[in-house]
Amino acid sequence: MRNRLRFAALTLAAALHACSLSTSLPSPPTGASPTESQDQLPGTPPPPTLPVELPTYTPTPTPATASLQARAELVNCRLGPGTVYTMIGGLKEGQSARVTGKDERGTWYYIDDPGNPGGHCWVAADFVEVTGNTEALPVVHPPLPSVTKITVSVEPTRMVVSCSAFPQVVYVYADITTNGPALVTYRWEVSTGVSSVDNAIAFEESSTQTISDFYQIASPNDYWIRMHVLGPNDISEKTDFFISCNP
Repeated sequence: MRNRLRFAALTLAAALHACSLSTSLPSPPTGASPTESQDQLPGTPPPPTLPVELPTYTPTPTPATASLQARAELVNCRLGPGTVYTMIGGLKEGQSARVTGKDERGTWYYIDDPGNPGGHCWVAADFVEVTGNTEALPVVHPPLPSVTKITVSVEPTRMVVSCSAFPQVVYVYADITTNGPALVTYRWEVSTGVSSVDNAIAFEESSTQTISDFYQIASPNDYWIRMHVLGPNDISEKTDFFISCNP
């Protein structure tokens, strides 16, 4: 009888011990995952994911081009869009060329110069037949005209006078050529260090104009005189003249 009561008491004690262990352990949070980070609190939303920007591809537009064919026996090809510009080439009747641009009014076309590989010139739309989309052609601005040539001369180039006959006068001339309409500024410069005031002459189109002046010589010597163009481009040309005297 005593053994039976003792066994019942041990059984009851073991059951009470197991119950106390189960109540002392913390319960896992509801919905917790075994793989959840130890540093992340239960119920905390995951950090935001930054959007990935994919590169965009913008196709490079193909330059608009067209072609033309000369309709006249000879079509002049000029430096700029107009007859005021100098002629630098030409197209024979039936000859074709690639068009790469036009002027603002669409009355002149900018083409690859057939007679100058790598060069360009302008032809009038009235004398050519165009094939292609001319509306899409870019507008090309005309070039800035420039002085292309200067020729200087003196009269007389040699002078022999009495040494008591000074001062003497020589006359100087400069032929100035432009390739288009331009306002040319210039001055005379002499080997003695003297120079004239700055002057200007207007060119309404590509042409050659002559400027004349005179210079007073005070003593015998070897001289030079120079025409110095200051604008639209810097260019100069000089010539020599010689003055001597007899006692």
